[in-house]
Amino acid sequence: MADEIEGPQGQGAYRRLLEDIRSGALAPGARLRETDLAERLGISRTPVREAIRQLEADGLVVHLPRQGATIRSLDHAEVVELYEMRIVLEGTAARLAARAASDIELAELAALNTELGQAPAGPQARELNRVFHRTLIEAARNRFLIKAMSALQKTLLILGPTTLSDPGRAQTAVGEHAAVLAALQARDGLAAEIAMRAHVEAALSARIRGMRGRELPMEDGV
Repeated sequence: MADEIEGPQGQGAYRRLLEDIRSGALAPGARLRETDLAERLGISRTPVREAIRQLEADGLVVHLPRQGATIRSLDHAEVVELYEMRIVLEGTAARLAARAASDIELAELAALNTELGQAPAGPQARELNRVFHRTLIEAARNRFLIKAMSALQKTLLILGPTTLSDPGRAQTAVGEHAAVLAALQARDGLAAEIAMRAHVEAALSARIRGMRGRELPMEDGV
């Protein structure tokens, strides 16, 4: 975690690099050169080195021969495995939230989904989606589930921007969220879990289609 890094500069560098990974500014395979990063962030190399070391501990950075610190790449099997765990954890979170969420939290989830439906595809939609899922997970009232989900989300950052970058997927996700919300408002844990699992499975399908689309030009030699 970032609080294991000593000093505010190291923590700031860590958070900045995490955000660059989330946004796709640092894509899988990107090299992390201490000198360049220190210059860009306006700090010395020591806190940058601490931040890179923490990213390595998180599993987001690997050291490759002749390249040094590099943003880790995930293969197809790893992506599927990540989403399989997300299906389990977020499905469970939805089931628990049906019992434990307050009316205020349910109203906030509904408001977030309405706002998501009105937002253009892009950074705003991605942030609203992130807050929606975080709010639901916190509403489950299970600290161990929250901790497990936090660790999983760190690895998911390697994939870059969410599938909500696609306008069609963003609108479909709003409908899937609405199904989860309806089950939560009915306090039907089983229905909430089923709806959330279907939502994450749809996200996995969209992710795989996106990965396939990026791979085809390479296969064609373009």
